[in-house]
Amino acid sequence: MTDTSAASAMPWIEGPRRRTLAASHAHALLIRGPSGVGQFELALALAAGWLCENDAVPLLERPCGNCAGCRLIAARSHPDLMVVLPEALRESLGWNGGAEGEEGGESAGKKKPSKEIRVEAVRAAIEFATTTSARGRGKVLVVHPAERMNPIAANAFLKTLEEPAGAARFLLCTSAPDRLLPTLRSRCQTVMLGVPPPDQAEAWLASRGIDQPAVLLAASGGQPQEALELAARGIDAKTWLGLPAQVLRGDGSTFQRWPLPLAVETLQKLCHDALSVSCGAAPRYFPSKSLAGAGDPVALLRWARELASLAEEAAHPWSLDLAVDNLVEQSREALKTTRSPSRVDKALSLNSSR
Repeated sequence: MTDTSAASAMPWIEGPRRRTLAASHAHALLIRGPSGVGQFELALALAAGWLCENDAVPLLERPCGNCAGCRLIAARSHPDLMVVLPEALRESLGWNGGAEGEEGGESAGKKKPSKEIRVEAVRAAIEFATTTSARGRGKVLVVHPAERMNPIAANAFLKTLEEPAGAARFLLCTSAPDRLLPTLRSRCQTVMLGVPPPDQAEAWLASRGIDQPAVLLAASGGQPQEALELAARGIDAKTWLGLPAQVLRGDGSTFQRWPLPLAVETLQKLCHDALSVSCGAAPRYFPSKSLAGAGDPVALLRWARELASLAEEAAHPWSLDLAVDNLVEQSREALKTTRSPSRVDKALSLNSSR
């Protein structure tokens, strides 16, 4: 569950939090960076700092965690804080209590949770932003992830950013700024949140009971929250380290237990590392020793294109057993193809021509 106390336990957030509280007077901030590094937690920490009511505590040290405002935020009931999320993210982020007009709640019935932020939620947020602050500290609206606003919702939100009413502040989080309207991006001051230093991320994962955190941190591309999600799916360091050899044996038993999108994403990571090693570069997700003689670059590039095409369809209800069997066989063939050094240039040429 995500809350402001969780944010304070992420040491890599502290610097951006303090700098933003000290220097930012903009009414709209765009917190951007890769997913899985605490964008939402940073947004909540900033909101809590602005709404903290303990004037005896310097701004940079807020939230105090003890005043009435801080207790209301912890209880998800502060009248001057609104969080807009896709319904599909509410439970995982620990923010289930939607305001009127937001997605979720009993009206959603048995419908599949939406992955979008719809215009109804944005209209409710706009109405929230234009009303008077209940506790006199201004109002804060958090939108996460902002790129999930559908086109109608994004256009509806743009006018509010252009002509903000009252003392409202807006915090938009994104890992895909190119998917936001350029006019929306231009009206926000950017706050960058990058991949944390490995030692901090590994210590954070270890404190949450993750064994060999360096392995899962590498598996997630350095994104600690993604590593935690892998662990929550039952993927431990031993499982991850054994995947290359398992694929080379043509054994897809581990992937059969995973959702197809996760299996495809993992094979894309394996393909990326095998291609890197075959061209003399360092791998990113798997140890280099598990990729020795990792295959021919041309075959690996062909495999990469097939995986990219499949990734666009992986959420569809395929026969999982058949899909995984085919994936593992393709992967095995690509990895075992004899590498020819003279074909590296050909592979690079083939890739640049696509």
